[in-house]
Amino acid sequence: MIRVRHTLLRMPQEVLDTIVRQRIRGLRLARGWTLDALATRCYLSPSTLSRIETGHRRISLDQLVPIAQALGTTLDQLVEPEGDDDVVIRPEPETGPGSTVWLLSRERDRRGVTIAKMRITPERAWDEPRVHPGYEWFTVLSGAVRLRLGERTIVVREGQAAEFSTMTPHAIEAHEGPVELLTIFDHDGERAHLPGHRHR
Repeated sequence: MIRVRHTLLRMPQEVLDTIVRQRIRGLRLARGWTLDALATRCYLSPSTLSRIETGHRRISLDQLVPIAQALGTTLDQLVEPEGDDDVVIRPEPETGPGSTVWLLSRERDRRGVTIAKMRITPERAWDEPRVHPGYEWFTVLSGAVRLRLGERTIVVREGQAAEFSTMTPHAIEAHEGPVELLTIFDHDGERAHLPGHRHR
């Protein structure tokens, strides 16, 4: 609550009102609710809610609390300032023996997945093929991947993608030179495969 109050104090009132009005209206419409439907859920009158959405009424903190709860969001999300930092991700490379990883999503994002770019060279040392719950997907940006999947070895080349059950023992290796790939891991896949992320 303190952080929300500080946000409210930092931002010009007109900017805050515009952002919050757009978010309230957008979330309401995304749920297919009329003004009456949302008003009933947040214990405000439809006319008050209409004036809030159209900018004819200033928004107070005691109104934001029930509105946020009714819309299934938080105060922080309603009043979060807009800017490039919440959009642009500037990945820092993490280098290990024979591999470099750039995280392209915010860690532990709300989708429960991690998106990463990986560069693997033939020098990368692999343990035994891994098994873990979940799923994995990758597409090859350049070079070729040697995918060991159970008893099979499959070469996935530039422009191709692979998706497979992670309950099958698997390992991803460079094939005949460096390879770059874009991959999506769930939490278990991230811990199993990304260097520096296995023991979080």
